[in-house]
Formats: sequence, C-alpha cells, structure tokens
Amino acid sequence: MYEKMVTLVDTMGTDLTIVNSARVSFNKESDWDYGDKTVKTSYDWENGGDTITEKEKILKDSDVKLINYLANHGHWTPFSQCQIQLRIKMPIFVARQWFKHMVGFTRNEVSRRYVDYEPEFFIPNYWRKRPDKSKKQGSSDDLICMIDNKSISVEYQNLIDSMSDAYNSFIENGVAPEQARMLLPQSMMTEFVETGSLSAYARLYKLRIEKSAQLEIQEYANEIGKIMEKQFPNGWKALTQNQG
Repeated sequence: MYEKMVTLVDTMGTDLTIVNSARVSFNKESDWDYGDKTVKTSYDWENGGDTITEKEKILKDSDVKLINYLANHGHWTPFSQCQIQLRIKMPIFVARQWFKHMVGFTRNEVSRRYVDYEPEFFIPNYWRKRPDKSKKQGSSDDLICMIDNKSISVEYQNLIDSMSDAYNSFIENGVAPEQARMLLPQSMMTEFVETGSLSAYARLYKLRIEKSAQLEIQEYANEIGKIMEKQFPNGWKALTQNQG
C-alpha cells in the first residue's frame, strides 16, 4: 500500500553533487569513473525509440571516503545541496506528525477549502492494544483479539460511512467546503507535494524508523528510505548507517 502512496516526482543532484559541494572549499572538483556495465539512460524517439545506453557511472573510492567522512563528522551542508521532490498520500493523523519536521522541507497540501470530492479514509488491517502503564504513548505489540478486532472494524467503518454521508449531504445542500470539512476525521487521507534536502530526509528517516515511532509513520519512512537509497546510494548510506 505504501509504495503507491509515496511517488518520486523529481530530484536535483547525485552523490557527485555531495562530493563537489565539499571539494569546492579547496577549489577542487571531482568527476565520475565509468564501469564496464552499460545502463539505460533514455530513449531516442527521433530514431524509432531505440534505447540510449552509456557506461555505468561510479564514484571514485576517494569520493566515497569523503562522503563517509562528511557524514561521520556532521558536515551536513554538502548533503543539503541534493533536493528531492515527492508526492505523498497519507492519513491526516500521520501527516500531522510528519509535518513536525520543518527544517529543510517545503510542502503544498490539498486544501479542503477548495475541493469537495468524495473523501478517502485510512482503514487499518488490525487494531493494536494500548501500551503498558509505564509508557505514555504508542501501542503494544499485542493485537486486539480477533473477535473484538472485527467488531471494532465494523464500528469504525460505520462511523466513517456516517461522516462521509454527512459531509456529502452538507455539500449537496450548498454548505461551503471550508465549513463542511469540519465533519471529516483525522483518518481522512490527505495528499501533498514535498521537497526536501537529502540531509533533511535523513534526519526524518532516522527518527521515524525508531521503534518508539508510530507504526504507520515507520512504514512511510521505510518507503522514503527505499527511494533515497536508489537515488543517492552512497550519500544515503553514509547519513543513515555510518553515523552513530
């Protein structure tokens, strides 16, 4: 489910961007090495759509070591030169936690002041128990028993249907969307475009994959990690695995 809710829109920069953002301090610049493998880069539409390939780009060992050094010594600015834009769809109760991460991010969200299409809601697969009394937040690893889980799910679905029907009724009776939205719960899905730096996403990721984070936000953070690892393999590994 989460893979469909986190979509890569655009990127600016590569691992080499990190390297050269650091090397400029000494008025130096690095370049790619090229491996034996060939990789697809694009299609030549003008000549029948043939695949265009080029040699695989590889960072020099010295550049990989530099990236690791930067991460391990807290030099975050070269990583912030890389920017990533995502389109993310998540329930409001998760988004309000996600939006607490502000440094290095900018966001534009769907506004229910302007739209009145049928709301979509997050439906959990199961319900978790409360944590023990020593914890003030979070949930237990134990699930509500199967019989109660089913009855809670039915009750939840009935509430969702009721709120959705009420919302649609308000809209049909001419109530402004900015007021009708008051009926919609935190489980409603929202959608936003988010642009952030590689360093900002690494901070978010490391905090939100912790076991103390809510399970739903952990799953979104893990999907972010998959995208970042593919786009910036050396930089992402250095920021999220090499540091203590």
